[in-house]
Formats: sequence, C-alpha cells, structure tokens
Amino acid sequence: MRLEKEMYNLILEVAKRDVRIKAVYMNGSRTNENVPKDIFQDYDIVYVVEDTQSFIEDKDWIKVFGEILYMQYPDENPNYPSDKKNSYGYLMQFADGIRIDLTVQSVNYALQHIKEDKLCKILLDKENILPEIEAATDCQYWVKKPTKEQYLAACNEFWWCTNNIAKGLWREEIPYVQDMTNYCVRTELITMLNWKAGILTEWSVSTGKSSKYLYKWLPEEEWQMFLSTYFDGNVDNAWKSVLGMCDLFGNVARFVGEKLGWEYNEKEGKAAQAFLEHVYQLAKNR
Repeated sequence: MRLEKEMYNLILEVAKRDVRIKAVYMNGSRTNENVPKDIFQDYDIVYVVEDTQSFIEDKDWIKVFGEILYMQYPDENPNYPSDKKNSYGYLMQFADGIRIDLTVQSVNYALQHIKEDKLCKILLDKENILPEIEAATDCQYWVKKPTKEQYLAACNEFWWCTNNIAKGLWREEIPYVQDMTNYCVRTELITMLNWKAGILTEWSVSTGKSSKYLYKWLPEEEWQMFLSTYFDGNVDNAWKSVLGMCDLFGNVARFVGEKLGWEYNEKEGKAAQAFLEHVYQLAKNR
C-alpha cells in the first residue's frame, strides 16, 4: 500500500500538470485531527476545474492514480439526482488498498459550496481563486444539546416502536423486526447515548459517522450492553437483545433527563416494557 506522502504527491502532481485543474481541496477524515489514523482512510479529494465535461468524456484519465480494482460513478446512478455540469464524482478502490473519492467541481460550484463542510483543507490553489477558510474542524458535527421537546419525543418514539417489535417477534418476522429495531428504535437509543456523551463532554465532541466513536465516552459496561443489542436471525437472541436494549435506554434516558433538568416519563417506559415482556411470554418458540 502506498504511503500517505506518496499519495499526496501524486494527487498534487496530477493537478499541477493539468491546466484544466485550477485548485485542489480535501475534506473527510484525513482533515480531522480527532479521528484515529489508519491505512484505510479514504482520500476525499476535490479538483476545481474550468469545465467538468472533458473529464467526464475521457474515461481513462483517472488511470494515472493507479490500478483500479473496482469503482463507482455515483453521478451515473439513475436513482439519485446529479448535476454533472458542476460536480462529477469517481469512487475508486485501487489494487494496493488505497481508496480515493475524487470529485471534479466547476469553479463557481466550488466557490458556492467549499465552506459548507468545515472539515476542509486547501491543498493547492494555482490562481488564488478559492476563498480563505478556517482551519479544519469537526465542530459542526459535535453532539447538539436537545430541547426538552426533542428529549421527550425521542423517549416516546423509542417506546412506541417497541410495540411493533413485540408483534414482529411473536410472528417470528425477523426481517421486519430487524428493520423496526435498526431504523426506528435503535436510532433513538443512539440519539440518547449521544446526548449522554454530549453531557459528559460539555457538548464538545463528535461521535463520528454512525456514532462509531461513542465507546470513547461511555463506561465500558454500558458500551458492551449497547453492542449486545445487535442480534442475528434467531428469535430467542432477538428477544434477549431487545429486552436488554429497553433496560439500557431507560437507564440512559433517566441520566440525560436528570442532568438536563427534565422528568423522564417513567409511566410510559414501564407500560411499554411491560407490554413487551407480556408478548414475550406469548412467544411461540422460546
């Protein structure tokens, strides 16, 4: 696998040699000093260009970056909107393990959008066309303190959706249960865990994409409880994980409510958990 210095040199040399490329900037994890560094971090690169069309028409120009194992042209996907005239992407996985997510952007588009992501670093500006930007920071991704209404809504959503999980488990409809768990209930659990991390750090951290860095701020026992909420296709295992998820959510929601000065709805939580446990006793194959 090529070294970081080698990759930066290659990315910049390609830009310097090509008169169509006016500037280069980078965003993503490699600009974030709070993210653990490892060999699988992508290079999220933007080439600011006069015109995207010549790049789009020439499918071979990207071969300069190395042997491509496989790749994706996200702006060619018919299921998503695109603006090829102003922005066109290449997601490239190279044979040596390196990945580059490269975008060519028109000058006007870059000028309009470069400041939207604060995790941004200018690598090259041949003609000084880009604006000055502040040092890269992940502050826009820090956990935000909720309002009381947001807190109560998260609690209500969590407990209400366990109703669907209970019925799905009784029917042994694992695909449905997985969806309800991961896209409804787990979402609220992760939100609550994030708020706890925010409280513990005075709202000064990002827990990363998919909250993958939550473990840094949660007690080890609590983190392990959270991991145990992920279950396989076995109904008994699903019941165990879901019941454990309810215990974890209740504990964390009480903590968050107490620290923020709001009353946790014990009646709601106990009623929903009691219904879940009642349906568990009716389960077909325990």
